[in-house]
Amino acid sequence: MEGETFLWLIRHAPVEGVTGTIHASDAPADLGDRAQLGALRQRLPRDAASYASPSRRTVETARALGLEPELVSEFREQDFGNWTGHRHDELAASGGETYAQFWNDPARARPPGGENFEDQVARVRQGLSRIGTGPATLVVHSGTIRAALCIALDLAPQAALRFVIDPLSLTRIDRLAAGWRVVSVNQRSA
Repeated sequence: MEGETFLWLIRHAPVEGVTGTIHASDAPADLGDRAQLGALRQRLPRDAASYASPSRRTVETARALGLEPELVSEFREQDFGNWTGHRHDELAASGGETYAQFWNDPARARPPGGENFEDQVARVRQGLSRIGTGPATLVVHSGTIRAALCIALDLAPQAALRFVIDPLSLTRIDRLAAGWRVVSVNQRSA
């Protein structure tokens, strides 16, 4: 693809629900942090293309930021399969060897009925290839942002899982003719 693409990657607002749960795609966003939403809105480019994961929490966050995003299924969060809707502490207590083994190699291990992080990186690569030149905002998930950083920095997927990506944080990366550039990671305004 010719030209340069400038990406503003925003992690959605916190999920409204029980902390420590692997939330389903229909989990709503907690949009109560108006100060952070306002500060983040001021940092976004005007007249940029806008994209989001089709999950409810990303769409709600995008709209709270004044965006009307195109939904891109490749930007959805990692599919945790049968573990979706369950809390991590419950899975640790009752998940047996499968849950414990998953955390020994979370980039390659696959939850029952789900996908691994390597699968997510491949999906995100496809989604990024669909974004044209110019500025673009993406309201997505922490895993999606880690996958984009994995691609931009040419990291092993296991290494990309080390990034902390907070709710309502901004990560900036650019796709240039000479390759990727990482401008900032996990920036919070307020």
